[in-house]
Amino acid sequence: MELVTIDDIRTAAGRIRGVAVRTPLVRMGEAWVKPESLQPVGAFKLRGAYNAVASLRPDGVVTHSSGNHGQALAFAAREFGVPCVVVVPEGTPRVKTAAIEGWGAEVVVVPPEQREVVAEKLAAERGLTLVPPYDHRAVIAGQGTVGLEIVEDLPDVEVVLVPVGGGGLASGVGTAVKALRPDVRVIGVEPELAADAAESLAAGRPVEWGTARTFRTVADGLRTALSELTFAHISRRIDEIVTVSEDEIKAAMGHLARSARLVAEPSGAVTTAALLSGRVATGRTVVVLSGGNVDPELYRQVI
Repeated sequence: MELVTIDDIRTAAGRIRGVAVRTPLVRMGEAWVKPESLQPVGAFKLRGAYNAVASLRPDGVVTHSSGNHGQALAFAAREFGVPCVVVVPEGTPRVKTAAIEGWGAEVVVVPPEQREVVAEKLAAERGLTLVPPYDHRAVIAGQGTVGLEIVEDLPDVEVVLVPVGGGGLASGVGTAVKALRPDVRVIGVEPELAADAAESLAAGRPVEWGTARTFRTVADGLRTALSELTFAHISRRIDEIVTVSEDEIKAAMGHLARSARLVAEPSGAVTTAALLSGRVATGRTVVVLSGGNVDPELYRQVI
């Protein structure tokens, strides 16, 4: 299986320059936060989605998404003037589906287990190009620009914490960081209630928990399983995966608001939760805050 390279990531960086925000490193106590919540679509997903559309140049696109990738692909499709359809699971926060529609895409709501099947069906019926949320080399390369920027902006970084859902962000960040600084520890973080990636690494193969288990976590962006492609990257380029509880995730959202003045959705707060838990050995540490598209009522509760 061909893995993404640092050259792929550098090419992606050129494609997204001027579209995706080069997010700063924000101090939070003794650590730094990489706030991808500051992207135009509120999450890192813009990097991978735009890189994929820019490289594929399709006549129209479709995807399945828990929300953030759908927003990013809708944004990219609008930039290139092509139609976009996003298949989302029932229960997706309204703040995310409204944002997808706001970027001009059509939203199709289905039961969680039917997301991929319906997206593939729509691609065939309408002649659209399927751009998956993480299982694509161009998407992974785009997400890898997060790691590229971290090393460029903090060359003596020692630890990078990155959320793990489907694994696209972790695959890209791990690839970039390890290529530039092999000594840096790259640690994946996922919820205890959706810890399929940790189990996959322990088993030496992708393990899928299924929606009945993963949909228990409040971190809606991390409910997806690794693909063969992302497992291949993570098993080679991530040092370990740690898990955090639901209470720790919610507490981290509040901590980010108070200590770094940053809004984080649950999926984006897992890395800070791991940092605060003391389960990871730290040095000069960067936590990737992957997104800030949080349901307002949930945010009111945790704050």
